[in-house]
Amino acid sequence: MQTRRDMLTRSASVAAALAGLGLLPQTALANWSQAAFEAKTLPELMKALGTSGPAESKDVTITGPDIAENGAVVPVGAATTLPNVKRLLLLVEKNPNMLAAMFDVTDAVEPSISTRVKMGQSSNVFAVAITGDNKVLYAAKEIKVTLGGCGG
Repeated sequence: MQTRRDMLTRSASVAAALAGLGLLPQTALANWSQAAFEAKTLPELMKALGTSGPAESKDVTITGPDIAENGAVVPVGAATTLPNVKRLLLLVEKNPNMLAAMFDVTDAVEPSISTRVKMGQSSNVFAVAITGDNKVLYAAKEIKVTLGGCGG
C-alpha cells in the first residue's frame, strides 16, 4: 500500500522531470508598465504610456458613487462606445500614484469595466479610453470620501 509520503515523493520526482524537459507551463505575467503606475501627474502618465494629452468626450462614461463612505473600497466603472478601443484606464487625481487600474481590451469584448479603487481623499476620478490610433479621451466624476482609504 502506497503512503501519502510516497505519493508526494513520486509526484515531486515527476514534476522535476517535466520541468527539466521544459514541459511545465511558464509563469504568466501581466504586461504592465511600471513607469505608468508610478506616475504622479497626468503628463508623466501620458509620457509613460507614449500618448498625447487627453480630451474630454461624451463617448466615455464613468460610474461611481457621489459620496463614498470608505475610501479603501470605492466602486467605479468605465465604459465607452468608441470603436477600436485598445485600453481603458481609471485615474484618481489626488492619490499618491494617479493610475489606479489599466485594462487592455480587444474588439472581441465590450469596452466596459468595473472594479474597486482605493482613494485617500475626495478627488476627481477619470475614466480614460485610448484608441488604436492613440486618441486619448476621458470622462471625469468627483467622488467625495468620508473616511480616507490610505491610512486615515
